[in-house]
Amino acid sequence: MQAQNRGEPPASRGDRVHPFLEVIYHVRGDARGIAGRAAAIAVEQSVEMPVAAIDDAFVRGEIVGEVTGIVPKGADLFEVRIRLAGETVAGDAGQLVNMLFGNTSLHPDVALHDVELPPALVAGFGGPRHGVEGLRARVGAAARALTCSALKPQGLPAARLAELAARLAQGGIDYVKDDHALADQAYAPFAERVAAVAAALRGSATHYVPSLSGDLDSMRRQIEIARNAGLDTVMAAPMIAGLANFHRLTRENPDVAFLAHPTLAGAAMAPPLLFGKIFRMLGADAVIFPNHGGRFGYSVETCRDIAATALAPWHGLRRAVPVPAGGMSQARVPEMLDFYGVDIMLLIGGALLETGPRLAAATAGFVREVRSFRAGRGEAS
Repeated sequence: MQAQNRGEPPASRGDRVHPFLEVIYHVRGDARGIAGRAAAIAVEQSVEMPVAAIDDAFVRGEIVGEVTGIVPKGADLFEVRIRLAGETVAGDAGQLVNMLFGNTSLHPDVALHDVELPPALVAGFGGPRHGVEGLRARVGAAARALTCSALKPQGLPAARLAELAARLAQGGIDYVKDDHALADQAYAPFAERVAAVAAALRGSATHYVPSLSGDLDSMRRQIEIARNAGLDTVMAAPMIAGLANFHRLTRENPDVAFLAHPTLAGAAMAPPLLFGKIFRMLGADAVIFPNHGGRFGYSVETCRDIAATALAPWHGLRRAVPVPAGGMSQARVPEMLDFYGVDIMLLIGGALLETGPRLAAATAGFVREVRSFRAGRGEAS
């Protein structure tokens, strides 16, 4: 049916109610075929059918993706810019990523590198409720880096995890979070674990961050359990929980701060975009990511870009705290603070836990080094 037959005059691409998304892909291929490949991506990510079969003027003029630029980036690598209609997102977090990288994520020659989003769309999602300033205020840290550790391994009963949390708190750690693999297992059920750890930390300045799991209703119940135990910060894995569910939880619980865990975030989507923009836009107050030189293969440049994107001014959103992690040790604290600065949370898990009976003392050493660091000097005072 033609647009004019349903009382909707075709909009002009220069005068739109819903601005466009400018999506940037990195595509591998040869120069002879890149124009056709780019056009195919534009169709796949917009209407997913032969354009010749579309007889609706609005769809053809406004919804079909448009290639706006192709730039060589190296041997057989091209930056492809495609303009997509903002109407297609419908204010939904999952649909946003579906439009940016849904079917195209199945093609090994394409990576989603970045997207320029309209300010109104970003503002509509809300962003962090608390961010850098809020997470600092919770632990009384005015202008220093935050410290964090993790409760692990899974398999320990709740009482043992609570003992570990208490020893980390003795060392003065700011935040103690669940390992992301801790869920609602029989050996440490969520409610029992929260009660035990919260009791062990009562009277200390350390904040416990339990990990949410299960379906949306389960995570809502878990947040209520945490709130009733006096907790104000939780962790969720947006790619496991679902981006729309994660966004819903951050909007429903304005008093709760959310750490976003990166598990399952290894698709061909640029980490600065996923962690620094999308997770932040959906309400992550802090974003955990693999630091360079650890257990995962992120480069120095990628880590720098993640942190810079999470902290950069962006359409009025609060800044999210970058949390580099994954095989970090106290020996790397000066290097990491010199690299990232103090608007950061340093997360050291296994390297502290392996100190065994020295856990409280080792944690105190970690905390002391972070608190005494002089930015830009490459050394502790």
